[in-house]
Amino acid sequence: MSAAFGGTLEEYRDLYMEKNSHLEQSLVKVTPHDFYREIFPEGSFEREGCYEDNRPNGIAVSLPGKGGTVNGIALEIEGSGVARRYIITDDLKKLDELVNTDFTIMSPISYFGKKRSGKMARFLFALAFDLDGVGMPQLRDVIHQMSKGILPKATFLVNSGTGLHLYYVLSEPVPMYPQNQHYLKELKYSLTRQIWNRFTSTIKQPQMQGLMQGFRVVGSGSKLGMGYPVVAYRFGGKVELDSLLGFIPASNGERQKLEGIMRKSSMPLAEAKEKYPDWYERRIVNGERRGRWTVKRDLYDWWLRRIRNEIRVGHRYHGVMTLAVYAKKCGIDEAELRRDAYSLLEPYDEMSIEEVNRFTRDDVEAALSMFNEDYVTFPRNDIARLSGLSMPVNKRNWRKQADHIRVMNFIRDEINGNKEWWNKEGRPKGSGTAQKKVSNWRQQYPEGRKADCHRDTGLDPKTIRKWWDYHLLD
Repeated sequence: MSAAFGGTLEEYRDLYMEKNSHLEQSLVKVTPHDFYREIFPEGSFEREGCYEDNRPNGIAVSLPGKGGTVNGIALEIEGSGVARRYIITDDLKKLDELVNTDFTIMSPISYFGKKRSGKMARFLFALAFDLDGVGMPQLRDVIHQMSKGILPKATFLVNSGTGLHLYYVLSEPVPMYPQNQHYLKELKYSLTRQIWNRFTSTIKQPQMQGLMQGFRVVGSGSKLGMGYPVVAYRFGGKVELDSLLGFIPASNGERQKLEGIMRKSSMPLAEAKEKYPDWYERRIVNGERRGRWTVKRDLYDWWLRRIRNEIRVGHRYHGVMTLAVYAKKCGIDEAELRRDAYSLLEPYDEMSIEEVNRFTRDDVEAALSMFNEDYVTFPRNDIARLSGLSMPVNKRNWRKQADHIRVMNFIRDEINGNKEWWNKEGRPKGSGTAQKKVSNWRQQYPEGRKADCHRDTGLDPKTIRKWWDYHLLD
C-alpha cells in the first residue's frame, strides 16, 4: 500500500509487514525485555517484596479484547471492562507476562504507590512520541532526517501497528519535581512540532501528547491484532536532555522560553526551602495542594458544546479527557459527567474513517480517569494543545458582562475612594515621545539591538519592543 491512508484492515497489515521488513534491513530488532531493561536499568525499581528498598516502580494497565486508544501506564482490561493495574518491579517479570496481552500500555516513568498521577511520579526515563500518518515514504524520511541531524536521533524506533513510536532514552533519569514536569512538558510539545512535519506524517496538524502519555507495550498486540505485535528496533544511543534543545529553532522564541523554564527548574529543593520557607512548609512538609476555587458550570457546558461540534479525529480521546478535567473544576457530579461522555461515543465513532481507528467504550473509560482532584489545575494552554481547539481568554472569569462591570466598578471605586480617576487633560505631557525616540535611535543605529537602545535611551524594554518596528511603517 502507498502512503495513502483510509485503506482496509488488510492493507494496513500489509503496510505493517513492509515497515518491519524495511526496518530490519538497517536496524537491529530488540526483544521486549531488552527494550525495557535499557529504559529501566537494574536498580530503577524496587525488588519484588523488598519494601525496605523504598524505590518507585513502573505501573502497567490493560484493556483486553478490542484495543483502542488509552492514556496511561501498563493496563489490562478484563471481561468486566475494568482496567487492571500492575506494579512492575525491578526484575520486570510482570512486564514479561504482559507482553502477549491484547492491549497493554506503559509510560517510561516510575511512580510511588499505585496511582499514575503527576503528583506520584518520581523519575522520567525517556521521552516518547507517537507519530501517526506514517506510510513507507514517511518512514524513510524519519530515518533520513534523523541520520542527517535534522531531527534528534531516537534511541528506538517502534512499529506500533498503524504508526510509529519514537523513544529517546535519557542518559540520566530526570526527577519529576513539579517545576521539572513543566519544563519537560513544554520541551515535548516543542519537539513534537519539529518531529511531526510534512515529510514525516500525512497528517498536517501535530497531535500533542502529555508528558504522562502511555504507549502500547512492546511485544503486546497492536490495533491490527495479536498477530501484529508492537516491535522495537534500536537506532541511536541514549540522549542528553539538554542536547534536545538544539533541535528547537531559536527564531520563533520557543528555545528561549524553554531555556528560561529550565533555569527556573534547576533550583535545588534545599535552596527553595531557604528562599521560600512558607511555601516549603505548606507544599513539601504538609503536602498541601495548590489553592484552587470551583468554577461556574457555564465553563463545563461551553466545553461540552465545543467538543460535541468541533472535535476532529485524532483529538476525540483528549476531548473527553478534558471534559473530565472541567467537570472536576466546575463541581459536576460524576454521574452527569459519565452521561455526557457516553453521549459522545456514537457520534465520535461515526467519525472514524478506518476500521482500525474506531472510538470505543474503552477510550471513554480511560479518558474519564482524569476526573481526579490531581488534575484540577491542568493548564488551559495544554487543554488547547491536546484537544486541537483554540481557547479564547475570558477576561470576565465566566461572569456575565453586567455582573463583571459591577464587580470591576466596585473595585475601581474602592481603590480610588470614589474620587475622579480619569485625567481630564488627556494623555500626560511627553508620553508620546517614546515612539519618536525609538524611531530616531533605530535610524541612527540600523544594526543595533534592543538592549543597546535600552542602554542609550533609558526607555523601558516593553516600550522599546512596542515601537521597535514602527519606523518601518513610516
